[in-house]
Formats: sequence, C-alpha cells, structure tokens
Amino acid sequence: MNRELPKVYEPQEVEGRIYKMWEEHGCFEGHRDPDKKPFTIVMPPPNVTGQLHMGHAMDSTLQDILIRFKRMQGYAALWVPGTDHAGIATQIKVEEELRKNEGLTRYDLGRDKFLERVWDWKAKYGGRIVEQQKKLGASCDWSRARFTMDDGLSAAVRHVFVTLYNKGLIYKGSRIINWCPHCTTALSDAEVEYKEKPGHLWHIKYPIQGEEGRYVVVATTRPETMLGDTGVAVNPNDDRYRDLVGKTCILPLVDKEIPIVADEYVDMEFGTGCVKMTPAHDPNDFEVGLRHNLESIRVLDDDGKINENGGKYQGLDRYEARKVIVEDLERLGLLDKITDHTHNVGTCYRCGTDVEPLISAQWFVKMEPLAREALRVVNEGEVKFVPDRFSKTYTNWMENVHDWCISRQLWWGHRIPAWYCDDCGRMTVSETDPTECEHCHSTHIHQEEDVLDTWFSSALWPFSTLGWPAETEDFKYFYPTDVLVTGYDIIFFWVARMIFSGCEHTGKPPFHTVFIHGLVRDDKGRKMSKSLGNGIDPLVIAEQYGADALRFNLVTGNSPGNDMRFYTERCEAMRNFANKIWNASRFLMMNLTIDRCELPEHLELEDKWILSKLNSVIPEVTENMDKYELGVAAQKVYDFIWDDYCDWYIELTKSRLQGEDAEAKINAQKVLCYVLTHILKLLHPFMPFLTEEIWQALPHEGDFLMLQRWPEHHVELDFPEEEKAMEMIMDAIGAVRTRRAEMNVPPSKRAHLTVSTLEQEVFTAGIPFLKRLGYGSDVTITGVAESGSDADQAAKGMVTVITHAARISMPMAELVDMEKERARMEKELGKSRAELEKLNTKLHNPGFVNKAPANVVEAERERAEKLAALIAKLEEQLQAM
Repeated sequence: MNRELPKVYEPQEVEGRIYKMWEEHGCFEGHRDPDKKPFTIVMPPPNVTGQLHMGHAMDSTLQDILIRFKRMQGYAALWVPGTDHAGIATQIKVEEELRKNEGLTRYDLGRDKFLERVWDWKAKYGGRIVEQQKKLGASCDWSRARFTMDDGLSAAVRHVFVTLYNKGLIYKGSRIINWCPHCTTALSDAEVEYKEKPGHLWHIKYPIQGEEGRYVVVATTRPETMLGDTGVAVNPNDDRYRDLVGKTCILPLVDKEIPIVADEYVDMEFGTGCVKMTPAHDPNDFEVGLRHNLESIRVLDDDGKINENGGKYQGLDRYEARKVIVEDLERLGLLDKITDHTHNVGTCYRCGTDVEPLISAQWFVKMEPLAREALRVVNEGEVKFVPDRFSKTYTNWMENVHDWCISRQLWWGHRIPAWYCDDCGRMTVSETDPTECEHCHSTHIHQEEDVLDTWFSSALWPFSTLGWPAETEDFKYFYPTDVLVTGYDIIFFWVARMIFSGCEHTGKPPFHTVFIHGLVRDDKGRKMSKSLGNGIDPLVIAEQYGADALRFNLVTGNSPGNDMRFYTERCEAMRNFANKIWNASRFLMMNLTIDRCELPEHLELEDKWILSKLNSVIPEVTENMDKYELGVAAQKVYDFIWDDYCDWYIELTKSRLQGEDAEAKINAQKVLCYVLTHILKLLHPFMPFLTEEIWQALPHEGDFLMLQRWPEHHVELDFPEEEKAMEMIMDAIGAVRTRRAEMNVPPSKRAHLTVSTLEQEVFTAGIPFLKRLGYGSDVTITGVAESGSDADQAAKGMVTVITHAARISMPMAELVDMEKERARMEKELGKSRAELEKLNTKLHNPGFVNKAPANVVEAERERAEKLAALIAKLEEQLQAM
C-alpha cells in the first residue's frame, strides 16, 4: 500500500531520518566491480580545525551532485572523504587553548606532551566538520574516511620524501624564504598573499669612501634592513655611476665599508638607480650577492625583532627599529628625502602578518624537473580544467615556479625523516626510524626538529588514500580518480602539487578533470570573513529552509569558475519549489489507486506532450551534467517540474482524474506517476532528501531512489507532432488568461471563445482544455478567413488575442462592464503619461544626468522605458474597446 504524505513537508524531520537510513544500508559505499566502470572523487580534505562555512557547502554540494549522478548512471562510484591535519592552524588553536586555560606554552610541556594534547584536541573536535557535511547530504563512503596523519598516509609521506631525496630532488640549504614572524615558521611562495599597501621610499645617503662630500643615494621601502647591507649595486650601463664601480662606500649607522658592484639586475629608471644589497633579507639581493660574493648578514630574529647583528637597535621590533633608524639618519643629515610609494606587500595567508624575506636553512623540493611533466599533461589535454581559462593560470604559475620550501618550524605535522649524527655530523634520511648513523654507525643521533608543509602530505591525497605506495586492489581499480572539485584559490597550493606528485610517483596524473568553482560571496559581492562579520552559517540556513533548498540555491546560482552572490531570499524561493513538488506529489497520492508506475497502452494528447517533453529534457540534463554545467542542468529540471508538470500537466489531467471513466482515470494516474518518478530521479542529485522521501511513498521497485538508474531517452516516447499541437493549445490558453488578468476578469466569469486558425483539427481536440483552463463558456473553431480583421472584431465589441497559430476572440460585454473598465484604463493611462512626462523632464536635465551616479540614471531610464511600454499597451487596449 502506498504511504500517505503529510500535509506539510518538514525537512527538519525528514533529512536526519533519511540520511541515517542511507548510512545504515551502506548506500554510500564504493565497491570494486569488474562489470562496472569506476568513477572516483577525492574530497578536498577540510582542516581538522574547520567548521563548515559556505565555501565548504558549495564544494561539498557540487561533489555530491556529481557522485550521485554517476552512481545512478551505473558507475562504481566512490567518493573518498577525509580531513587535513592543518599544521599551522591546528597548532595555533591548541596553543591558544593551552595559554588561555592553563597559562602554559608548548615549551612548558615539551614536544611529546604537547603532541598528546593536539591528538586529544583532534579526537574531541576533529569529527565536527564531518557531522556537518552529513547534514548537507554528502554521500561519501565514510567507512573510508582518512586523515592526513593516519599511519598509512604518514608512511606514504615518508616514502615520497626519501624517494625524492635519493633522486636529488629534495635538498636542505640556506636560501631566502618567506618567514611569518607571528606564526614563526617558513612559508612557501603559494602561502604568501600580496596586498597593495601605501608606504614610503626612504632615500638614504651612503658616503663614498675617501671622497669627501660625495654620496650615492639609495631608495628603500625597508630602512631597518640596511643594518644587514653588504653592498650597493648599480647598472653597468649607467653612466652616472660607472666610475664608482669597484670602490666602496660607508654603510650609515654601522660605519662599515661595503663594495659598489655592477649588475644588470638594477633598474636604472627606478629610484636613484642605486640599490642597497641585503642578501640575507631579499631574494633578488641574495642572487646578486651570490654573483659578487657579498656576505649575507641576517639582522632579524624569528619574532621580527632586530638581533645581535643590529648593534644598538637589538631587541627592537622591525617597525619600531624603522622609526628609530629614520630619526637617526635624519639627525646625521643622511636622509635625502621621503616619498610616498604604494607597493605590494607579502602577507601570511594564515594570519595576515607582513611576511619577512630572510635567509634560513630549510628543506626544498626542486621544482623544475617535476614541473615539466605536470605542464605536459595539461598542455596535451590529459588533464582538463573546467572552465578552460584556469589552465592558463596553472601553466603560467608552473612555468615560473620556484623551488618549494617544504619545512615548517612547527611540532604538529609529519616530522622530517632526517637524523643528524652528533659524532660525525652527517645526515641519515630513512623511511623507518634508524638506530644508528648510516655513515659512522654511531648511536648518538637526533631527528630533524622541523615538520613538513601540510601541503606536502595533501599533494599525495588522491593516491595515498587508496593505499599507495602498496599496489592495493583499490589503488589499481579506482586510480586515477576522475574529477577534482575545488575553488580557484588553491590551484597553486594544492591542484598543481597533486598533479606533479601523481605524475612523479604513480606515472599518471591523479585525475582527468579539474572542475573549478568560484567563491561564495555575500549579497553585496564581498568575500565572507570574520572581520566583516558577513559570514553565513550554512547549517543555520539548512535548519531554517532545509538542506535541499540550500543546495539548490548554491547550484542554480553557480557557473563554473565564477564567484556567486548568496541571497538568503533565494533559499526561501527554493523551499517554495520543494513545497511545490511535495504538494504535487500529495495530489497524486490522494488520487492514486495503482500499485505500479508504468505507462498505459493508450495515451491522450496531453500524455504524449508531457512524455515527449520529459524525453527531451533527459538527454539535455544528462549532457549538461557531463559537461559540469550543473547550474544549467538544475534550471532545466526546475523549469520542467514547475512549468510543465505542476502548472500544466496536473491541471490538464484533473478532468480525467475526477471523471467517471475508470480507464481514463487509471491511465492518467499511470502517466502522472511515471513522469513523477523520472522527475524525482532527475532532481535527486540536487535535492536528495525530498526526492527520496517522496519516492519511498510512491509505488516503486528497489529499496532506495539514490540507487535507481538514471533516466534515459527512449525514442518511442518522442511525439514531436503531438507536442507541437499541445503547445498551440497551451499558447492559446496562456494568451487568453493573460488578457483576462490584464482586464481584471475573475475566473468565475466565463466567455464564449472563437478560435480562428488553420489548425482546426488541433484546436477542436483542445476544446475541453480551452473551456476548462481558458474559462470558455463555449468554444467555436473557425477558419482564418471567417474571422475577419482585428478592426472588424473590435467593432463587434470583441477582445482579441493572437498566438502564432490562432486568433482567439472573446465578447467584451461578457467579460467586463465596458464603461467602468474604460474609465479605469483612462485613469491609469493619464497617471502613467503624467509620470512619464515628469521622468523625461528629469532625464533631459543635464544637471541630473551628469551629476547623479550612473546606476541611478540608468535605473530612471529603465523606468521610463517601462512606462512608455505600459502607455502603448493601454492605448492599444482602449482602441480595441
């Protein structure tokens, strides 16, 4: 017996119950099947510290839509979930908690005890975001959930590190790196965000040694680093300074001789054409220093304070030191001038602190050899970006990539598997913890303190989660994965690193498609952030409107690669859509006496129309889904459900459902049920909870809608002629109803309809619909020649509407009180003309047009156009009367 649906759809009651049912029955599990083609997605692992935000909701929804779609298409679908240990973010969070609750630092606890606290924190809070993802319907195989510091994944990290080290692709060296004084760790180039900030250029005089009164003037944005200057560089082609090359100058405040060198790097047009060289604090100066054997002197410590090499400025914060140094230069008469200068300042992606370039001994990955293959697979189309424009973003970055700094000065993370010998000083790199030095066999060894960049482990995610480096059955079946769904903001952080890692370690790129989505912004177009206080909690929205409404809002507002604005009001519209489907389903259930949803042998005109429309929309939606045009696909499903099925087909069948003909009643039920089950399948990837709940109440075979086959096109259900005929009738009904609404005629007031058409057979078949839905008291079908002209019709007191296939006339007297309607329309016409005249006066006033904001002027022009159209329509209607 079919289950009756409650009067009101309550997503809060349905969603948790449905999700639990899916989970308990193993609906999300991905299994190897030799008879099926695999389809694999790995979830971009959210930070274990994370709480679901709207970006996560977007990312998760798009992946879930794809995996549900492919599962229904018959693929062995696997969606691998997991979380990332998020080195910096997690350590900072635990340190803050420790300091706040116990007044302790990590150093008070020591490394081992501190890491115990982090693992405890992870056990307590690490599953929070997983539970939140479930509330949005994420159909991941949770039995395969992984964490980037799981034993198997950690073993993969060590294997990769040792392999690359033995190939000479990982090395340790002193180079300029990006340093965050707040997080006190090195950062890779990708972790530095550049922000345009107002600043200054300080022009400083460096006296020439032995030439009284002669100076070179250097311009710098960071006067505090001059304490570490070891040279001044000029361009060898610069005639102004040619005679100074090879001489020395005096470094102000430090009173030390430094050489003047010639180097092509120097831009003669910028500043004074003289550049101070601080090899320990600038990447370009570092390279110049190597070419000219300049000393590297680091003058900042890890906290951004001047160190012992800074003389009397030692202990001052870098910005305090800047102020004091400028004052001292001015006092000594060595400050030539200060000019305003806007420049890009590197900031830490995590905390926003200004990054300090400084020389440091760190671990690096040589990128140039790895980038070659990663570029080839994209350039040759083995990996495609959707939209394609992001492939250019990727290739530009990879063609200019620098060596990757992979060491981080943290305790939480994968500790670098390198051990130093206390006796011979040499290093042992090993996948397993050694007990002795591999060189001198001393047991006095200690491990590297640093950990690996978090992105080092997540770069292996598509294959380490499947058991690699072991040749597991899962790895052989599910790898390479199919599509990566992610935002454009982590193409460099993660996408590029996965591609070169997959190519290097497995011989195959990790996926064939990178589906890029944009950011979810607020309704004003601003990025959502804590500082602006404009973040929207997706769980609050889901609780208020239902997860399905939130999902549908996110996907219909989305086009690949583009940012979208989030409007809460649209969730209300999507909830109304859910209610529309629910009410349509309830209507069918209340009229349902059949126990199988199958098509009848005999089909009426309206049945063939809806089946033909359904048969057209199925391949279109499928093609859009295959092209990752998920927003377009969702809109087509929405339009078919709302316009064709709910607003038209249900209305077209009501007379049969409520009539006395038993066979006609059963046939209408069968088509209604057949179309609804297909609608639910098409809609399921987008609105999984609602569709599963309705499907469970309908006659069905199988246990779950989510495991049903995706609808396919059936050529025998193409009825182009009947579809065309039915739409002629519908156009006529629509035109009549529109004109009646314009004239404020209530549905209860019926009128005789005269249809003049060349398609007399079609409209004769449509008479029942014209009478019931076009509010016709009676219907007469005539040929075109019999109807007369529009003027003739108007003279006879007829209201005429025209479609591409027919002219439909209605006696005006049967619809309205002519005098009252004429008076009403003339009043509206006069009011509209006066308003338009006032508006045109405003728009012809140069004071308004030139001074008002462009959007205001444009809005007024649009209002004028609408008024002009309304006036024309009113005049036409009055003339017809």
